[in-house]
Amino acid sequence: MTNISIRAAQRDDAATILHFIRELAIYEKAEHEVKATLETIQTSMFGEQSGVHGLIAEAEGQAVGFAVYFYNYSTWLAKPGLYLEDLYVSQAQRGKGYGVALLKHLAGIAVEKQCGRFEWSCLDWNTPSREFYESLGAEPLSEWIGYRMSGETLQRFATQ
Repeated sequence: MTNISIRAAQRDDAATILHFIRELAIYEKAEHEVKATLETIQTSMFGEQSGVHGLIAEAEGQAVGFAVYFYNYSTWLAKPGLYLEDLYVSQAQRGKGYGVALLKHLAGIAVEKQCGRFEWSCLDWNTPSREFYESLGAEPLSEWIGYRMSGETLQRFATQ
């Protein structure tokens, strides 16, 4: 894997984030559903009241992927959870460890914030992604086809 860095997204990254959102939508055959604009990303992700966070993965100074997440809450655990809304690595950069690096970074944030869960959802037809997540120890939630890391799996993943 090339030298990778992961950093918090900033307002100046809005165009990059929009680019990745569109690439993801094309991959999911849903480009027509993207309503996001540069302005709405700047406002919703980087506005004063935003609860949304983003990460940018870079290799050799070039953005290769992103993640968008927020915190939710588990009443059963009485703890916050970290919910991954989107994770995307450019097609030409897949298989190089950037997705794992983003997920590990997010797992580290979840552990640092004492989250009880790290969850996300995946389209049921997206077999490559589902196999990738399960290879990391994430468990499918059959009624939702969502994924969760918690307890020892989360701890182990964050510190490996």
